[in-house]
Amino acid sequence: MRTKDIDYTAFTGWIDPPSDVLPALKADITCDVAVVGGGLGGMSTALRLAERGIDVVLLEAEFCGHGSSSRNAGQLAGGPGGDIQMLNILYPKRLPSIVRFAENAAHFVESLMKRLDIECDYEPTGNVGVAVSKGQMGRVRRVAEILARCGATVEVGTSAELGIPRGFIGGLLEPVGGMMNPGKFTLGVRRALLASSARVFEQTRVEHVEPSGGGVLVTVPGGRVRANRVVLSNNAFGGELRITPKRLASPIWVTEVETAPIDPARLAALGWTSRSGVVTQHAIMQNYRLTSRNTIVTGVRRLQRGKYPLPPGRTADDSVVAGLVAGFRAHFPSLADVEFERAWGGWVAVTPSWLPVAGQVTDTVYYSIGCNGHGLGQAPYLGQLIADRIAGDAPHEDLLALWRTKPRFFPSPPMTRVGLRAVWLMDRIADRFNGSRRHAKRN
Repeated sequence: MRTKDIDYTAFTGWIDPPSDVLPALKADITCDVAVVGGGLGGMSTALRLAERGIDVVLLEAEFCGHGSSSRNAGQLAGGPGGDIQMLNILYPKRLPSIVRFAENAAHFVESLMKRLDIECDYEPTGNVGVAVSKGQMGRVRRVAEILARCGATVEVGTSAELGIPRGFIGGLLEPVGGMMNPGKFTLGVRRALLASSARVFEQTRVEHVEPSGGGVLVTVPGGRVRANRVVLSNNAFGGELRITPKRLASPIWVTEVETAPIDPARLAALGWTSRSGVVTQHAIMQNYRLTSRNTIVTGVRRLQRGKYPLPPGRTADDSVVAGLVAGFRAHFPSLADVEFERAWGGWVAVTPSWLPVAGQVTDTVYYSIGCNGHGLGQAPYLGQLIADRIAGDAPHEDLLALWRTKPRFFPSPPMTRVGLRAVWLMDRIADRFNGSRRHAKRN
């Protein structure tokens, strides 16, 4: 069953697929470095290697940017993913370096837009973690203290002070980052990659990656690539290859929906003067953002665990879409009559630690994965850092902050289907409690 009048697209609501999809590899070739995966991380890695004069081949199962790179909400975040309070308890010494990495990643993407002349409707608005109750404002202040100690630039304020919708009490502004059309951005990076010396093969699904004779042999349906080194940048799809470290990350389906265009006067009445993206303080947040086409995109709220091999051509689930619509109507009651036009989703990788990771499986096989929903900013930056290391540079301090010397990872009970369902239920109970308190105050 589908929610009435909503277009459930199997790609993304931001752009149409490119018309110049490249042919698959149908031969045996050699190269210095082979990159597996054509998302923002893989494209950034291959582009940087090509700029450094290294013979690089990129292999992508669909077309570059087909996955979550172009399917997210377009919120360029300047902070880490995950529960900051929990990360502070588990990784107090590492957290400052992770915070630095996240801010530097956002700045890197802003510079990449300028360097590659990418027009993607970017607005440097920052993002706000918003609260709907006094209890959530207490959480906001605790998180702000932690981030400030880690060196982040943050600001706590009321909704009026931060210029966010009046339906929220207040929040925590992370001024680094902003809003963009991620589809346009991804196509821009793809355009730069195709114009470089990198050899790119789309419609080429990698079947096996295995060390062989001092190098690495990559097998695809139409041929083989013999490389000196390989970078695994296939993110949520990494678990489909045997060489990927076990339990490196969980494949999680994330859904986004978009309203029909809204009268500008009605948008202005919300008090959303900053145009900052907002994310709620639920255990599984719900995000909201304005677009250049006078719509609101909202997403997440419920996460769905995938099973390998991940199903091709998946579209959003109706129950998840209905939940997102319900959340929107609760937080924007003045827009309760606004219709929704489209829904889409994509696979992201969530690591057991909720920290982004990079490392080596062997001396010749590298991996970068698991930006935990913050890959729009962090994946391109991480891709360049790995490329520079492969090119012979000393490891950057931001790369060392993520580097794992041994590819060993522990199970993540919260990322099971049962665990995700339990967290979602706790959020809905909290919604009912906060809603009851607001109703009691009005009466």
